[in-house]
Amino acid sequence: MKQETIKQREVLVTFPLSEELIKKLREVSPLLNITVLPAKTFQEIDDEVWKKTEILITERVLPPLEKALSLRWIQFNYAGIDFAVDQEIFNKSDLKITNLSGAASPQVAEYAVTMMLALAHKIPSILKFQIKHEWPADRFVRFTPKELRSSTVGLIGYGSISREIARLLTPFDVKILASKNNLMLTLDDGYTIPGLGDPNGDLFTRLYPYQAIKSMMKECDFIVVTVPRTKETFHLIAEEELAVLKPTAFLIDVSRGGIIKNAALKTALQEKKIAGAVLDVFEQEPLPKDHPLWDTPNLIVSPHIAGVSIHYNERSVNLIAENIKRYLDNSSLLNTFNPDVGY
Repeated sequence: MKQETIKQREVLVTFPLSEELIKKLREVSPLLNITVLPAKTFQEIDDEVWKKTEILITERVLPPLEKALSLRWIQFNYAGIDFAVDQEIFNKSDLKITNLSGAASPQVAEYAVTMMLALAHKIPSILKFQIKHEWPADRFVRFTPKELRSSTVGLIGYGSISREIARLLTPFDVKILASKNNLMLTLDDGYTIPGLGDPNGDLFTRLYPYQAIKSMMKECDFIVVTVPRTKETFHLIAEEELAVLKPTAFLIDVSRGGIIKNAALKTALQEKKIAGAVLDVFEQEPLPKDHPLWDTPNLIVSPHIAGVSIHYNERSVNLIAENIKRYLDNSSLLNTFNPDVGY
């Protein structure tokens, strides 16, 4: 009797991973044939490789539809994939698409809390006086902080990042107000690192729909924006939304460029309508050297680095390995792209 040949599953990784992490992926199943070909464009990878690839693990490199004859699943190494949703490959009818949501939440949440404390305790102003070698006579007034403790924090978007921010803020006894797209789903149905976040939705005091964020924002001392960029969230926060903030409020954006209307924020800061802000994402990236945001008062500009971590690939491989197990078992994948909502 002829023995049936077990089909190998061809996996292509288009960015560098250590041998240790590749080994971890290979250990998921002997059926996996993993090829690592770091590339910046699809043309750098041979057509024969594209032709046989069933699972693509990538940052930004995507094949044209006609070259992806065997492709059944794309796993992105980013949480935000708005840059790719207009690619032709997304129209492939039998294609599964997943992102990295949840894997980078520890470092982004830590960044957000760091910036909340930096703004509240006037760190940018303190550093300016250090540069001038000046000990201000009015230091007790000038540097009086807006304490994070017992404040009201608004989280626009209540996914993995905001849930981890809420957990980190628990010792500060803050009041958490949150907003999200689907108010009926308070459980976290995405990837969660064990022990982190708010998987059951227990840490917020009140939940708002995006249509009511102005009602939420006017109550807040701090606002942190973490929503994905979609047609519905583009310029979600513009002139009208900024106008309801307290003049003592701080705004921090770790989402995607375009959620906050940059020109409106610049005006609000110049006119001292709000106390300060942090932008890690921008409508135009990299931010041009002559862009007015660089010199906007009471604004901290960082170059889209909130998600950077020495643990990034380790955390991403943990998620990817779990998704590979699910794929081979024909189970539901974590963080599946939903074209109806755009993420």
